[in-house]
Amino acid sequence: MTPEPLPAALPETDRTRHRRLREQGSLDRAELNAILDAGFVCHLGVVVEGRPMVVPTVYGRDERQLYLHGSVASRSLAGGTPVCVTVTHVDGLVLARSVFEHGVNYRSAMIHGEARKVTDPEEKLAGLRRLTEHATPGQWTYARQPSRKELAATTLLALSLEEASVKIRTGAPDDGEGPDAELGLWAGNLPLTSVWSAPVPDPLLPPDVPVPGHIARREGTRHG
Repeated sequence: MTPEPLPAALPETDRTRHRRLREQGSLDRAELNAILDAGFVCHLGVVVEGRPMVVPTVYGRDERQLYLHGSVASRSLAGGTPVCVTVTHVDGLVLARSVFEHGVNYRSAMIHGEARKVTDPEEKLAGLRRLTEHATPGQWTYARQPSRKELAATTLLALSLEEASVKIRTGAPDDGEGPDAELGLWAGNLPLTSVWSAPVPDPLLPPDVPVPGHIARREGTRHG
């Protein structure tokens, strides 16, 4: 049975309520999905043995869940505990007339919930495929897929996308109509973009092995 799709609007909970800069907040699930789709590295926040730990890791998603993976030896991937996952894209610096008004143009998402360790073999394989294809579309079918031993050495967590918050900041500095506008200082944005460079082959790769098309075509394209 196909599960019901998640609502188009994100629920406002005590953990997702925007208390500062509310105008930058959004309850649009489409914006959450766009932020997640634009990246592939998140930061997993979890308490391990009474101490906070924040771990960067790659991720993938379907319509309802975020998948994160790592080694079975990783203490942060034990599952069954509350976690917070964040994804942030920096789009530029906001350089105002006063240091106080400086800022950053950004897109960010924060997801709350209890991470579930995926144990079903079919779901685990499907989750790892989503994770791989999220970072490099086409790579799952090109490369050798995981063996049983490799699957056993890999932990996959699933985190529901039901409870999340989004914040986005765009535009110019906020002091263009204030007293500092009379200072005659330059103010504006310094945009930041990331672009994929040319693929670099493994030094041990035979020279007659071509770069596959799904990798080659990303050269020169924008990331994020």
